[in-house]
Amino acid sequence: MKTYKKSDAAIANLTPEQRRVTQQGGTEHSGTGAYLHNDEPGIYVDIVSGEPLFTSSDKFESGCGWPSFTKPLEPAHINELRDISHGMIRTEVRSVHGDSHLGHVFPDGPQDHGGLRYCINSASLRFIHRDDMEAEGYGEYLNQVEDK
Repeated sequence: MKTYKKSDAAIANLTPEQRRVTQQGGTEHSGTGAYLHNDEPGIYVDIVSGEPLFTSSDKFESGCGWPSFTKPLEPAHINELRDISHGMIRTEVRSVHGDSHLGHVFPDGPQDHGGLRYCINSASLRFIHRDDMEAEGYGEYLNQVEDK
């Protein structure tokens, strides 16, 4: 079983934008994220810890300007916290092992898939293509990645 954790080395390898988003609770500008229009099959993992978070099969175009997912791949790897910043009441999404700020979850997702929209910053993620999942130690999730 793979171990996921936050390390000084992982933090040191982050770009300034990845550090601002994951470590300081920032948000990338709408429409600018590397994975917003990614339609390749695979999984998205925490850029800091490597813990699996979302699949391409659960990704959808929400029109919000950030990658959106209907549910987490591993709910145990997601913390949901009350966020009252910026004069709003929202639910922040953080990774459990990396403690990375990922984005927010909203109750306006597709009703036929549970009604949630996990609005996630690309800067907090690393995409692993289905063809590379086995080699990178994520083979157990191959059955959850479908072609679109």
